[in-house]
Amino acid sequence: MAEIELKTRDFLSAAQAEALFDFEPVGASLHELETPVPIIDFDVMLANLIRWQMHCDRLGIANWPHIKTHKLVPMAKLQIALGAAGLCVQKLGEAEVMAAAGLHDMLLTFNVVGESKVRRLAAVMRNTNIAVVADNETMLAGLADAAKSAGRKLEVLVECDTGLGRNGVQTPAAALALAQAIASSSHLTFGGLMTYPPAFKRQQVASFIASAKELLQKAGVPCPRVSSGGSKDLWDDAGLADVTEYRAGTYIYNDRQMVAAKSCTFAQCAEHVLATVVSVPTAGRAIIDAGSKALTSDLGGVDGYGVVPELGFAKIYAVNEEHGYLDISAAPRRPKVGERVKIVMNHTCPVNNLFDKVVFGRGDRVLGAIKIDARGKVQ
Repeated sequence: MAEIELKTRDFLSAAQAEALFDFEPVGASLHELETPVPIIDFDVMLANLIRWQMHCDRLGIANWPHIKTHKLVPMAKLQIALGAAGLCVQKLGEAEVMAAAGLHDMLLTFNVVGESKVRRLAAVMRNTNIAVVADNETMLAGLADAAKSAGRKLEVLVECDTGLGRNGVQTPAAALALAQAIASSSHLTFGGLMTYPPAFKRQQVASFIASAKELLQKAGVPCPRVSSGGSKDLWDDAGLADVTEYRAGTYIYNDRQMVAAKSCTFAQCAEHVLATVVSVPTAGRAIIDAGSKALTSDLGGVDGYGVVPELGFAKIYAVNEEHGYLDISAAPRRPKVGERVKIVMNHTCPVNNLFDKVVFGRGDRVLGAIKIDARGKVQ
């Protein structure tokens, strides 16, 4: 606790950070909670936020945290209060929730395609400084329509595929061509380059971005922003020479895949799913009340669906919708029916989209519950 207090002196105190949250009473201790339920240690979470913000400050890179991990308005406000330059949103639904809460500086990193989404984008633009991305010319007409309807220019970043094999222009030359198409529109403005790179391949990404920037410079097209992201290798400073801003989401809570990537320790995992042992039918198997509807079926590149540190990192080796199968064959003790266990899940982001509320606490003491504001906002 002393380390966390020391770190918060230049930012917010723990009490000031906590004041941003309007907690709903749900009991005084973890033993009073209904399970399964996601629980977050407030102090571990705050330390994670401050650690990353300090790192961005040292590098001179703007922090644009991804709210798709937590989907909470007060958490987004805390990130801004700690120094984030703006918020990254993945879907228009998330942008609408944040805009309604008075949060204005956003980057939407998913292609906006279709008439209804263009209308919604225009509505968000009227009250925010939202910017978007594009990786093809076909969608530019819709973006221009949104800007025209909103009565202001829309900033568009060119998304680049730097090795992940997902969205993005495929070459630096294609990035230049799309940037020129954006810049030629009377309703759009070219904002820069954006990429979501494959983890641990920064040099490959740096080469693509450097080549694209060189082509843009030769063509007389300014490139104000270079937006990169990813949590697994966020502490690796290599290949960031041209990057002006960084988008990361999972770092706020951390999870099992982040531990596997050596991006954090289990002690830095702020979020767990609290579950109840409902059956111990054999010496090697316990059944908990958290299955795929609580832990997600996203393996995140690791084996199993989560682990229980207090039981010797016993693994959840299978899930049904409501049942979790816990391997206790090597556990230091056999859990009892009715016992509560804390699960480090594989991937925290989808878990927070499975629940209506999340509970914050300190150790076993409960601070209260918070509604997950953008839960289900995937359109």
